[in-house]
Parts: sequence; C-alpha cells; structure tokens
Amino acid sequence: MSQISDPIADFLTRLRNGGAARKSEILAPYSRIKADIAKILKQEGYISDYEVDSTGQFPQIKVTTKVANRTSAITGLKRVSKPGLRKYVASSEIPRVLGGLGISILSTPRGVISGREAKKQNVGGELLAIVW
Repeated sequence: MSQISDPIADFLTRLRNGGAARKSEILAPYSRIKADIAKILKQEGYISDYEVDSTGQFPQIKVTTKVANRTSAITGLKRVSKPGLRKYVASSEIPRVLGGLGISILSTPRGVISGREAKKQNVGGELLAIVW
C-alpha cells in the first residue's frame, strides 16, 4: 500500500469525485480526523450518513452522499491548509463561506469543529477545508 502525502485532501477529493459521478456511497481509508470531518458534514446536512467499516484488513469509512434533484448536496470543496503551507486562523478571522451558505472546518484544541461552532466557542485553529 502506498503512502498518501495528504490524506485529508485525498478524502475530500473522493467526496468531490463521488458527488460529481453521482455515486451513492464513497469508501476511503479510515482515520479519526476523516471521521470527524464526516461527522461535521453530516451535522451540517452535506452528507446523509457515514459509518466505519472494519470488516476488512484495513478499516474504511463509508460515506453515503446526499443527492437532491440529481445533483450532490456538496457543490464544492476546497482544502485550505496543506502540508506544505499550513493556514491558521484566530476566532475573529474565521472566513464566512459564500456569505454564510457554506461552512469552514477547523482543527482546534477542542477537536475538529465547524467554523460556526468555533466562533461560538471563541477558539481558532488550523483551517482544514471549506465546503459549499
């Protein structure tokens, strides 16, 4: 098995490509941060469900996409902080995505949370991705 230099970007790319191909389920290698990102996407209504499938040799995360009017609920995804250039934001600098229609995902000392929740808790961190 080959190593992926940016597993979060790989997960987001699988979601983007699966939505564009109108797939109902997407499989990706499991990690806790990917499960936390999937949990945020489910809470915000971008995916229907996710579950961890540990029946094989390596655990996988199975994401069930949400499709409305033959299009994915996720219109776009963008990885912001990358391994070569990390992007950290304070609680006052958390970006609004599409005027509040999208969400930002942050990795904070309190865990991986959405930008809206980070503003409520007045905490900043690494800006992982934005979703709209």
